[in-house]
Formats: sequence, structure tokens, C-alpha cells
Amino acid sequence: MNNSNRTIISRRARPAKQPLSQDLIVQTALELLKSEGSPGLSMRKIAKALDTGPSSLYVYVANLQELSAFVLDNALAKVDFPEEDQGSWKSRLFDVLQSYLSVLYEAPGVAELSLTTIPAGPHSLAMMEYILRQLHEGGIRSTSAAWGVDLLLLYVSSVAFEQSSRDRKGTTLHAISASYRSLDPSQYPLISGLKEELLSSGGQEDKEGQQGYEGEARFRWGLEAILQGIVTRNNG
Repeated sequence: MNNSNRTIISRRARPAKQPLSQDLIVQTALELLKSEGSPGLSMRKIAKALDTGPSSLYVYVANLQELSAFVLDNALAKVDFPEEDQGSWKSRLFDVLQSYLSVLYEAPGVAELSLTTIPAGPHSLAMMEYILRQLHEGGIRSTSAAWGVDLLLLYVSSVAFEQSSRDRKGTTLHAISASYRSLDPSQYPLISGLKEELLSSGGQEDKEGQQGYEGEARFRWGLEAILQGIVTRNNG
């Protein structure tokens, strides 16, 4: 059969693929992580998105662990650092940690990655240096600063992961709230007495029943509690 009207498209007319590079691999991995969560961070899926084979990726990254560290560091580029003359050292510390929370909360996969991966790169180092500088200004130094920064970052990561995962799954607090209200006060007097406070975030969203990341009041209360512990150990 003569199909003389068929249009022949030359392969040369196709747009050229962007040259493979570490930056391109990391950015592609980050986008997959944001859209699919942790399952998106696989060499096979990244290679498919880049129209190449998994073996090609290992020219630029040693393994998935190294790639994960690069991806997390790339995401941390969006963390905002308050100016050094802006407020007190504690307000700057809490503000940068609030920004870190927001970055992690926007992408549940990144929040999960922050709990399982040690970041390696300029953005994570810059954030750690900034936090240590605020602690140093507050008189917190040596071991207390080194262990304290780890504890603060772990707290933020856990809050972001819990809240973003809950939102992604469509989970609400109504079920556990109902469970608390059905408890026998004689058997669980303390839980029954604090049932409202256990689930409150200290913000307006409590009254409106809205979901979102941990309320700022409760989040900053946690930061304050951790910081006071660090200060106590530093002075002890």
C-alpha cells in the first residue's frame, strides 16, 4: 500500500537532550522526590526521567546515599537566613529554624530525607554555621553547641515529617481526639484532664479545626524547651 502522504520526521529534528551532569541529576531527583515522595528517589526512575540508563548516573554520583545527600542539600538552598543585625540571637535562631521547617514541610519527601540522610554541601554547611554562630553569640559553645544544633535540627525534621505525612495521607486528628474523649477518667485521669492540650497547637487553627504544620506557638514552645535544656547543660 502506497502511503505517500505520510510525514517523515527526521531524528535530527528532535530537540537535543540536555547534557547529563551532576546538577541535572540532582535537580531531577529532587523534583521526583517532591512529586512522588521517597519512592521517587531511585536510580531507575531518575534515569528514566532523563532518558538514559541507570549506569550512566554512576559517572556523576557514587551511589544512592551520595545522591540523597546532594538532593537534600539542594533543597536547603531555599532556607532564609535573617540578617545578623535583625533582632536577638535567639529570635534569629528560631526564625532560621522556622524557615527550615517550611522548606521541609513543602515537600514530604525532603522532610523524610532529612531524618535519614546526612546532608553534604554548601547549603547545609551554611545553615549549620549560621545556627552555631547564633548559639555562640548566646554563650553556648563547645560540646553544648555541637550537640545542641543536632538536637534542634532533629526536632524540626521530625515535626515537618509528621505534619507533612499526615497531610499527604489525609489524616486528621479527629480520630485520636474522639479516642481521648471516650477514655475512662478514672483509669486515665491525666490524659483525660489534658485531652484538649495534648492535641492543641496553640494557634487559631485549633478553634477552626484546620490542619497544617504544627502551630507556630507549639513549635516555638518546643524550640524554647530544647534551647533552655541546652543552656542549662552549657552552664552546668
